Amino acid sequence: MTLTKRVIPCIDVDLDENGDAAVYTGVNFEDLEYTGDPVELAKKYNEAGADEFVFLDITASADGRETMLSVVEDVADEVFIPLTVGGGIRDTDDIKETLRAGADKVSINTGALERPALITEGAKAFGSQCIVISVDARRRFDEGGEHYVDVDGESCWFECTVKGGREGTGIDVVEWAAEAEERGAGELFVNSIDADGTKDGYDLPLTGAVCDAVSTPVIASSGCGEPKHMLEAFESGADAALAASIFHFEEYTIGEVKAYLDERGVPVRL
Repeated sequence: MTLTKRVIPCIDVDLDENGDAAVYTGVNFEDLEYTGDPVELAKKYNEAGADEFVFLDITASADGRETMLSVVEDVADEVFIPLTVGGGIRDTDDIKETLRAGADKVSINTGALERPALITEGAKAFGSQCIVISVDARRRFDEGGEHYVDVDGESCWFECTVKGGREGTGIDVVEWAAEAEERGAGELFVNSIDADGTKDGYDLPLTGAVCDAVSTPVIASSGCGEPKHMLEAFESGADAALAASIFHFEEYTIGEVKAYLDERGVPVRL
């Protein structure tokens, strides 16, 4: 039986100047622009036929604060599809509280890189299906990596970053993805800092390199500007494709994207 490919809208949530939760959209993780209310967008995408929904608190780790769980609860009340929540998750108590707030899965980046045992502990306590390891990848064209691919004729590796892409770690993304899978991660969420917000397409060398290294489902993220880009991500091996801007600004509907994919032989839930 062929598994359907998933189309997933994502909201990046931060606190506005009044301390209220708001959705923002940026380019290369910077120049954030107010986009809407998280609860209203969640309701919209649930009704539009999204396969899943992702809520990312984009400054929780950098600011050293917990994820805004009260907002997660409000979002969970509006969506009846799998909900993934990430941002500021550092230990199993954070995982438990996020799941209790209504999340079906938690997305962990900085916390897992700082203490990889968190993946093992989370998978053992709550099941691998709940543990999504998120990677904010950045292209590097030096000799510091472990796994190299050809990008426009140059040898490139991908570095894991933390705190919303603000700090490099020196850790090779492909090596880390394989370790995360071995430790029990149920899914890998691969973001590209270089492609983020550009609408020029996913970082296909990055997506392909991770998909080739693991058997765990991979979500391609960052750079989607049109349905064709999702098709390319699926052809590179991704199991799901995530997008924000094209849905937030109503350039395409989820139905239009799925119809495009279906016409080209990609198995999707219509």
